[in-house]
Amino acid sequence: MKKFIILIPLFNDWKSATKLLNEIDLQIINWKAEVSVIIVNDASTETRSGLEYNYKKIKSVKIINMKENRVHQRCIAAGLKYICEKEDFDWVIVMDADGEDRPEELNDFFNKTLENPDKTITGNRFKRSEGIIFKILYEIHKILTFIFTGKLIKFGNFTCLPKHHVLQLIRKPYLWNSYSSSIVKTIKDRTSTPSIRGVRYVLPSKMNFIALVFHSLAIISVFKSTVIIRSIIYFTIYLFFIFNSFSFFSLIPIFLLLIFVFTVLKISMRSNFKEFDKCLDNIGSIDVLSGFDSRQ
Repeated sequence: MKKFIILIPLFNDWKSATKLLNEIDLQIINWKAEVSVIIVNDASTETRSGLEYNYKKIKSVKIINMKENRVHQRCIAAGLKYICEKEDFDWVIVMDADGEDRPEELNDFFNKTLENPDKTITGNRFKRSEGIIFKILYEIHKILTFIFTGKLIKFGNFTCLPKHHVLQLIRKPYLWNSYSSSIVKTIKDRTSTPSIRGVRYVLPSKMNFIALVFHSLAIISVFKSTVIIRSIIYFTIYLFFIFNSFSFFSLIPIFLLLIFVFTVLKISMRSNFKEFDKCLDNIGSIDVLSGFDSRQ
């Protein structure tokens, strides 16, 4: 029987996680597979509540409590590393706790694994539930990413990876910066399933404009070499067109491009493999829920 682990990064959103696990348990009830859940608790400041439910299909829920906050993407990286080193598994499904990754779509992932047992499966967004401002900013992000990397990334964290692809990913330092773009750069053998971004269960999104910009640049930073090459090309073409009409205003795009490239390179330096390799040292404790509450 195949073994699936559902990996969920979380910070404070325990109410959403409680609802999500109940929904997951209902959706996977007919799977001919063993399913466990691992939650990476990113040093939440709120006391854990709920999660004491007796699940019908979920074999166990393991909560990895981190000592220090490392942000969402690094929790995913740490979770994948932990799973590779400590768990027996065939597939890992990564999803957010807030309900935006809809548990009913887990069945689409499972069916895809039967059809494509050696491929990574991405949940490609074709419909979103956010407000108009976020949608516009997201489209700008996708356009900038395509212009500077040549990659059109249509998915976020909601993915399903076979074991050999997880093992490939955890060897890459840039996984410490961005999960989705690491998949695009590292894993070529992929397929996808349509995904609708769901409505959040409880809390409003904590991602403000600055966090959104940083997240976007972190995704782009994985392709820093391509960014440099394309920036030089754009810079050369632009100089050709403005050569005979230099002015202060014509230099503004060049100045903005330099700031952009410098920022991307600065963020790319966060891909510290030594820090990533030692990320499990940040684990404070591990709680295991399996019909009872125990602590390792």
